[in-house]
Amino acid sequence: MAKKTSLTSSTPSTPRKRAAKKPNGAAADPVVSPQTPPDVTDDDIRVRAYHRYLERGGSHGADFDDWVEAEKDLKSSRS
Repeated sequence: MAKKTSLTSSTPSTPRKRAAKKPNGAAADPVVSPQTPPDVTDDDIRVRAYHRYLERGGSHGADFDDWVEAEKDLKSSRS
């Protein structure tokens, strides 16, 4: 006869891994997205996307398109 399994685990969950630290105690380098040049930050994209939003007259519903186009603009201007 098959043994019933419980839906809850009797073993504690595994602890989350912490970010590795450098030998001097500083935090590890941040992970950079491979499709965005390291000199283009999310804040840069956010500001450009907001300007695109204002240029469109402040109409809602195109935030994703604004973000993508802002990222393209910044990447092309900085490469």
